[in-house]
Amino acid sequence: MQHKSNDIWTVKYRPRSLAEMVGNERTIDLLTRLVNSNNLPHFIFHGPVGSGKSSAAFCLANDLYGDNYTRNFTYFNASDFFTMGKRYIVRDKRFKRIIGTDDPKKVRESVISIFKRILNEYSSMSPIDHDYKLIFIDSAESFDSSSQHALRRIMEKYTATTRFILSTTQPSKLISPLRSRGLQVYFTYVAQNEFIDYMQQIVNHEELVTEEDALDALYYDSKGNIEKGLYTLQLAITLTNSNKVTSESIYEAIVSQIHEGIIPLFESAIDGDIVNSRKLIDKLIIEDGMSGVEIIELLHKAIIESNEPESKVIHLIKLIAEIEHKMLHSANDRIQLEHMVSRF
Repeated sequence: MQHKSNDIWTVKYRPRSLAEMVGNERTIDLLTRLVNSNNLPHFIFHGPVGSGKSSAAFCLANDLYGDNYTRNFTYFNASDFFTMGKRYIVRDKRFKRIIGTDDPKKVRESVISIFKRILNEYSSMSPIDHDYKLIFIDSAESFDSSSQHALRRIMEKYTATTRFILSTTQPSKLISPLRSRGLQVYFTYVAQNEFIDYMQQIVNHEELVTEEDALDALYYDSKGNIEKGLYTLQLAITLTNSNKVTSESIYEAIVSQIHEGIIPLFESAIDGDIVNSRKLIDKLIIEDGMSGVEIIELLHKAIIESNEPESKVIHLIKLIAEIEHKMLHSANDRIQLEHMVSRF
C-alpha cells in the first residue's frame, strides 16, 4: 500500500480480493471455494449497512474474472432507481441508449417499466471470455413486489449465462420466490480484536501515532464497521492536522459527522413541529439519499450529545431502538420515521 496522504482511505484500502477482506471468515471461505469451483449460484447477500456486502461482490468478481472484471460485471443500485426515479435514470450514461434521451421530462415510461427493460437488456448480453456474467443489485429491498416478480422471471430466463447477486439489509422484504432462488449469505460487522488489529495496520502504513484507548474509542463508535472506522480515523487526522490519534480527536471526528439536516430534524421533533419534521425527513431521504437506518443512527448521536434531561434521553433512545427494529420489517422507512418523530 503506497502512502498518499490525500487519498480517501475507504478507497485506498478497499480490498481487491476476497483474501484481503477482514472478518466474516466463514462467509469469505464459502465464497472463495465457490469461485475456485467456477460454478456460482445466484446469491442473496444480507446483513447490516457497512458489513462488507458490496466489497465482497466486487472482490468476488475480481477473483473470478481478473483485472478486467468489469467486462462481465454490472452494478445497479435499486434504491437509486426507485427513490430518485427518472432523475437518476437519465443521469446514468449507460441507460441513455436504452431510453433514448437524457431529459427526464421526455421519459414517458414508468420507472418500473424502464427498470425491467434495462435489466432484460443487460441480462441478455453474452458474457465475454467466460461461461456467465454477474449482475450485482444493491439495496434490493427497494424493489416493490411487481419489480421483484419481474426480476425473478429474468433470473429464470437467463440463468444459463447470468448470475445475480442481490444485496439487502432487509431480506424479509424480498418475496419468497426470489429468496429461494439465491444462496443466502450473511455478513456482519468485524469483531473488536480484528477491527483494532486492522486499524493498527492502517495507522502503521500512514506513519501515525495512537494514544492508548484511541482505537477502542473508534471501535465503540463504528461497532466494527470497517468503512465507517476508516472514514472517522482519516477525519480525525484531518481535523487535528496532526499525525497523532487520540480518543479526543476521534470524539471530535464523530461529532462532526452528524449530518447538517439531523440537528434541525431533532429540534423540530422535540418542539412538536410535525409538519416541518416531515419536510426534513423527505429532504434527507429524497434529496440527500439517506436510508432510514442512517437517519436513525445519526439521530442517536444527536440525542446523546443533546442537553436534554437524562429521563428524556433514555425515552428517546428506547423509542429509536423500537423504530429501528420495526424498520427492519417495514415496507417504508419514511412512515416509520414520521411515526417516530410524532412520539418525541
